[in-house]
Amino acid sequence: MKNKIKVYRAMHDLTQEDLAKAIGVTRQTILAIEKGKYVPSLDLAFRISRYFKVNIEEVFSYDEEMRTVDVD
Repeated sequence: MKNKIKVYRAMHDLTQEDLAKAIGVTRQTILAIEKGKYVPSLDLAFRISRYFKVNIEEVFSYDEEMRTVDVD
């Protein structure tokens, strides 16, 4: 899953730590999501998008090429 968290943090002049505290996770969680190493739960994705007051689709997008499960 691709995301624009880093872009939104920059627009709001936030550090990873600032965002993490605001939504109740660790800085390491934000880092892992930004780097694409961790896919957030739906609940967490909504918390992030609500924090920035945007639709979830504006922050997160599904990347077909990153898909690991074959659904034939």
